[in-house]
Amino acid sequence: MDWYLDNVESLHKEAPYTFYIPSKDVLNQLKVDDYVKLIFTTQVAESDGYRGERMWVQITKINGNDFEGALDNEPERLPITLGTIVSFGVEHINQTEYEDPDAAKWDYYSDTLVTVSADVLEREEFHFMLRDEPHGEGDSGWSFLSGYEDDAYLSDAKNFRIVPIGVILNIDDSILMFTQQPPLCAYERDEEGKFQEIQDYDWDGYLNG
Repeated sequence: MDWYLDNVESLHKEAPYTFYIPSKDVLNQLKVDDYVKLIFTTQVAESDGYRGERMWVQITKINGNDFEGALDNEPERLPITLGTIVSFGVEHINQTEYEDPDAAKWDYYSDTLVTVSADVLEREEFHFMLRDEPHGEGDSGWSFLSGYEDDAYLSDAKNFRIVPIGVILNIDDSILMFTQQPPLCAYERDEEGKFQEIQDYDWDGYLNG
């Protein structure tokens, strides 16, 4: 079973609000004997979907952005053993033991929940967003629609998902400037692709419909 180390910087670029990597402040603190977590990935997925493991490595050598370390986990399937020396770069470090000054930001991305139509997730685009009063723990009150849903689609609760706001930000992070606006507010994308607040939104119809 051949394996390689995933480039977490590339994975982060693909999903910058849901795939965590340590901040530069944290990475600059690393020293010999610290522990870091790397993603060991198989070249080919197993029949049951197995693609590798995230495992801790104890740093034994640092040369700029290049590292060596000893594997500190016993792999479940990978053909390597506890104590194996691994060469890796800063681009492979997925986690450290240091407290990250960006932790609050990441907590917001993962813990703030929004309602989204399945059509948004399929198309990876949305053109309407609305903030109602929150309902339940973690709920932000935000809902997102692609703008292509018809009335029948919108009336079926099975067409909606609850996801972290980071999932939406991966699609379009231009909405960050609006996410702290208090309820009740609604926005739609204009012809230039920018979100504008709907000043005359029918809140009575929405709340009492």
